[in-house]
Amino acid sequence: MISLKPKKGMLLIAEPSIVGDLSFNRSVVLLADHTAEGSIGFIMNKALDFTLLDVIPEIKKDFAVYNGGPVEQDNLYFIHKIPDLIPDSIEIANGIFWGGNFEAVKTLIDQDKISEKEIKFFLGYSGWDALQLEEELVANAWIISENNDQKEIIERNYQTLWKDKMEELGGEYLLWSNAPENPSYN
Repeated sequence: MISLKPKKGMLLIAEPSIVGDLSFNRSVVLLADHTAEGSIGFIMNKALDFTLLDVIPEIKKDFAVYNGGPVEQDNLYFIHKIPDLIPDSIEIANGIFWGGNFEAVKTLIDQDKISEKEIKFFLGYSGWDALQLEEELVANAWIISENNDQKEIIERNYQTLWKDKMEELGGEYLLWSNAPENPSYN
C-alpha cells in the first residue's frame, strides 16, 4: 500500500524486489521534480569509477561523480546547498538545489570555495514519463520516504545509504538491510 504520494524533495527507495535491475538495485533516488508530465531524480548512492577531473580536466580540484540514472548519461548534472553562490539554481526542497550556472561552479571549485559536503555531481538522471512512476509504485518497485536528512542528504555516506534507509523503515525491511546484494551469493 502506498501511504505517501511522490513529490519533489522526497526519496524513492528501491524495494528489495528489484534485485537484478542494473540501474536501480539498492538505489536511493532524490526526486528533483514531479509533475503530471513526469518525474526526474538522481540516484544518490551509486558512485562511478571516475571523478570530475576525468569528465572536465580543466577543473583544478577533484570531486566524486555518481550515476544519476540511465537517462542522458553523457550529461553532467549537480545538486547543491549553496544557491547564494550559484546563480540560477532551482530549489528542490528543504535547502537542496538543482543546477545553476556551471561557470560559477567551476570558479568556486578552482578558488576552493566549494566542497563535496555542498555539491554532488551526476552523469545522467532518472526519469519517468507521465504516470510511469505511479505505475512502478503500484507494482511495489519503490518505497516513498520523506527526506529526513534534508540538505545533508548530499553528504550522507553513499555506501550505506540504502541499508540505512531499510533500517529506518524497520519491520520486514530490517531483514533486507543485512541481506547480500545478490541473494545467489548467500
